[in-house]
Amino acid sequence: MTVAVEEGGGITPIGQQVRRYLCRSDLPTTLPTVHPNMEPLPASFFNRPTVSVARDLLGARLVHEAPTGTRLVGRIVETEAYTEDDPACHASHLSRDPETGEVVGQGRGQDLFAAPGTAYVYLIYGVHWLLNVVTEPEGTAGAVLIRAVEPEEGLQDMRTERGVDRRVDLTNGPGKLAEAFGIDGEFHQTRLTARPLFFADGDSVDDEQVARSSRIGISKGVERSWRWYVAANRFVSPASPSG
Repeated sequence: MTVAVEEGGGITPIGQQVRRYLCRSDLPTTLPTVHPNMEPLPASFFNRPTVSVARDLLGARLVHEAPTGTRLVGRIVETEAYTEDDPACHASHLSRDPETGEVVGQGRGQDLFAAPGTAYVYLIYGVHWLLNVVTEPEGTAGAVLIRAVEPEEGLQDMRTERGVDRRVDLTNGPGKLAEAFGIDGEFHQTRLTARPLFFADGDSVDDEQVARSSRIGISKGVERSWRWYVAANRFVSPASPSG
């Protein structure tokens, strides 16, 4: 058994030492680097059915290489899917002319017809920015909302942005994670397949670890179990599903 010597001469197994360390709220500025060389996921990853992308993003990393030089990293633990035939989607009242390719109708949902891998960032309640990534082939509306991540790197910057100290409170909700990562309307329609804000490959999450439910905060489409999250992960948002 591998052991570590602590102050005072005590000996503790490494596993116990790490578990105790990770449960503390007074974590240091950053955790050890998870993946030293992170590369953006390609557009082809997002050029698929929205529900598949939402499921497969669990375990992937959200990365923001901030202007300050700090890299912010979080492991995705909760997502939601939205498609054009979904009454809860911003594009549900829109369509695309098959001859001209132009979107028919008005509203912010027009940007959901963009190329896969495009950022769809919008303000809710006039307070919180929410990060979505456009999915499906260009011309078909769809997006995945990133609801929660497990913060891994750049914790002090996240604490400064959020004004809270406990690690578990930094990114356990879509508005919280956007604030922690410095994501606002300036990122709307940017490519999330290139730096500085992008998704990177991460840890695969077995089906046994994944739970599903109806989405949160909606009044339509509540019968669709289009929310995916890592079961028993304490960084999942605490809000209750709709319906």
